[in-house]
Order: sequence, then structure tokens, then C-alpha cells
Amino acid sequence: MIELEQIEDERGFFERTWCEAEFAAHEINMCIKQCNVSFNIRKGTLRGLHWQAAPRAEAKLVRVTRGAIFDVIFDLRTDSATCSQRFAVELTAENHRALYIPAGFAHGFQTLMDDTEVFYQMSEIYSPEFVRGFRWDDPTTAIPWPVNDPIISERDNALPFLR
Repeated sequence: MIELEQIEDERGFFERTWCEAEFAAHEINMCIKQCNVSFNIRKGTLRGLHWQAAPRAEAKLVRVTRGAIFDVIFDLRTDSATCSQRFAVELTAENHRALYIPAGFAHGFQTLMDDTEVFYQMSEIYSPEFVRGFRWDDPTTAIPWPVNDPIISERDNALPFLR
């Protein structure tokens, strides 16, 4: 989790969302190659769980610029002490939190409000031939999605189970 430092005055506030030196001091070494925005019209929209495989594995930095999401990452790195574990957090436009997602993690989210906008900074360009995913309702992950009857794309509903 990345808590952004706000500098406030009578005009509003200023936040630094990316600083290579500060992030490197916390062992986050990420070269940003692409930025994306996901706009989601309805509460309950679920996107994921996706990742890019090597050699195009990507790290991500995710923030919500409008609305709110329940954000989930799942560690797929077989050599990791946290392999097959998930982490979930609420990201909102109001809490100004960002989530760093290392390469080798699957990522998905569900919107908690209508008209939610999510901003991604990516360490790798989009490479469709390396895109992977697994089903949002996979029983081995037991993700407690907060909104019942999610809105899901046909593509995401057709993804295989993890195991």
C-alpha cells in the first residue's frame, strides 16, 4: 500500500503520485512504460483476474481517481513466500491510496460506486499474446467480492479456473 503525502493550503492540495527515488528507497524499482484508465459505469462491475506472463510480466501502480473499488491481488510467483495468497484493499478517490502490484501477481477489482475511474501505471506495454487470467469466482482463491451479482465481461466469465 502506498499512502500519498498531501500538502494542503487554501486552494486545495498537492500529492506526488510517483517519485523514482522515493519508490526505490522502498525497493519499488519500476520503469513506467504505459498508463491506462478504466472507467466503469455501474457499481458491481468486476474486472479480472488478469496478468501478463514473462517475458512481458508487468508491475502496476493502481489508484482510483473517481469513485471506489475493492482491489484484489493474488501471488502467482512459485518462488515466493506468499505464493497462492491474496491481498485485498479498498481504494477510493477520497482515501488517495495507491496499490503497488509486483510482476507475477494476478489483479482484479470490483467497483463499489457508479462512475468509478481507475488509473494504472504499468511497467510493461500491453502484449495480448502474454495476457493471462483466471475466473473471478475460483474456489481456490475464495475472494470475498463485496457486491453480489457482479457485472462481468463475457471474456472474464470464460476464463479458466486457476488450478
